[in-house]
Amino acid sequence: MEHSPGSWLVEAASAAQEQGAGNLLRIVLIVMVVGCGLAAWFLLRGYKRDD
Repeated sequence: MEHSPGSWLVEAASAAQEQGAGNLLRIVLIVMVVGCGLAAWFLLRGYKRDD
């Protein structure tokens, strides 16, 4: 089995296409973290005192 200098790039690209929901899962996790931050800010801003 011969390997050309760029064959690892072709193999990596084909493996990336077979991963499936990797990008979707990454986007869902980012949206969840941002959403939790916004929800915490929204809930906790009512505790600010204006003395």
